[in-house]
Formats: sequence, structure tokens, C-alpha cells
Amino acid sequence: MSTSKSQWAPEHEDTAYTKLLQKARESPFVPVGLGSFVTVVAYGLYLLKGRGKMKMSLHLIHTRMAAQACVVGAITLGTTYTMYKDYMLKPSTDRAQK
Repeated sequence: MSTSKSQWAPEHEDTAYTKLLQKARESPFVPVGLGSFVTVVAYGLYLLKGRGKMKMSLHLIHTRMAAQACVVGAITLGTTYTMYKDYMLKPSTDRAQK
């Protein structure tokens, strides 16, 4: 099955990695949220052995809540940064142009 030159081939294939890089360029707090989520989950798994008498379900709930808090915090920081960039920095550049 050889490909001929007359067949259409996509110029740019989107892989998961290229999509992540594109998203990171558009909003830099997405990788921060993903990284913090992975870190909290890894730390929760590390503490799994030494949880003592705590029930497994309670430990997993606490780990999930901590991971979600990191992601929500990253989203909040990203939104605040975007609002600052759009509403605080752009008006000053508009005044300088007039």
C-alpha cells in the first residue's frame, strides 16, 4: 500500500502533545493546573501507606478535594491574569496612541 502524490495528506497533524503546547501558549495556567493536579495525586498516593486508621474512602476524598482546589486555583489565577492583561494594560496603551 504505497501512497501516491495525488492523495490528500494533512499539512499539520494535531497530536495530544501539540494541542497541549498550543493551549499552554494561549493560557499559561493550564499546565500549572495540570502539574499541580498530578503533584497532589502523586503525594496522596505516597501517603496512602501511612494513613493509619483513616478509611480509604476518606483519604481518597481528601486527595480529590486537594487536587481540585489546585486546579480551581490555577483557573482563578489565569482568569485574574487575563482580566488584568485585557482591562488594566490595554487602556494604558490606547491612551498612549491618542
